[in-house]
Amino acid sequence: MTNDANTDHTTSIPVPTPTDTTLSLTGEFAAQLAALEGGVTGEELESIAALPSGSALLIVRRGPNSGARFLLDTSVTTAGRHPNADIFLDDVTVSRRHAEFVRHGHSFVVRDLGSLNGTYVGGVRVEEALLDDGAEVQIGKFRLTFYPSRIDVVTAAGQ
Repeated sequence: MTNDANTDHTTSIPVPTPTDTTLSLTGEFAAQLAALEGGVTGEELESIAALPSGSALLIVRRGPNSGARFLLDTSVTTAGRHPNADIFLDDVTVSRRHAEFVRHGHSFVVRDLGSLNGTYVGGVRVEEALLDDGAEVQIGKFRLTFYPSRIDVVTAAGQ
């Protein structure tokens, strides 16, 4: 008779090795996918990618100037219905001196200038707001999307 107490009864069960599920996309396909997801055209992506550090781009998504692009590359950029505004938004829902975009280092703030209809960021009325990548700014009936320099986005992510 054998003593089963001293016999090893362990069973080896094979464990599957993890499969790499990383998806690699070609640059062109990735750009097309990003354009589909964010409503950004290939041409707009190129413009955004070419932005130097300390600058940003506003793209009109809704309103009479849909598709128009405005470069933010100075310390203060004004937006309004006044013909001398840096960003001229010609509609009665926009005040003459409606809002300004102020650069602070590598980031931007939008500030309402006491407009009648207000300035909105992400659907919320603001007096002043720090703009994040992809933020939607509404001035009157215009909806603009904010895109900072990709250099600044990558630098901020690394900090």
